[in-house]
Amino acid sequence: MSALVVCLLAVVMLGADPASRFNKLGHEMICTCGCGQILLECNHVGCPVSPVMINELHAQMDGGGSDTLVLNWFAAKYGATVLAAPIRGGFDNVAWIAPMAAFLLATVGVGFLIRVWTVRSGRGVPVSAAGPDVRGDALRERIRRETEY
Repeated sequence: MSALVVCLLAVVMLGADPASRFNKLGHEMICTCGCGQILLECNHVGCPVSPVMINELHAQMDGGGSDTLVLNWFAAKYGATVLAAPIRGGFDNVAWIAPMAAFLLATVGVGFLIRVWTVRSGRGVPVSAAGPDVRGDALRERIRRETEY
């Protein structure tokens, strides 16, 4: 029983490491200097923005806010473009759902269109069990005669 409690506490405490939380949050934001890189990976030489943002991230984490509160604070200050991916919830769900829904609807639409085309083209071909068409042979003979020199 005590081993189970120790394992449970170890799993819970693994997520409490401030360095891993800082790393996680820093990789969920974009540096606003214009380089378009992840905040903690900005290699823009002499970047004036990333050190300021990193210090703000440390300050927000020291304030004790949750990850969502920290990300919302940065989004409020720098705009939603600071987030590497939109926060799930509210209207931001459209950014995740709309592309997948459009792809699925287009796939279903193309499948339906192919189905309609194959059914219609199947009706246009006459099928006869009476044997070869005599008119077809006469037509071939006429074409042969008219195309000879």
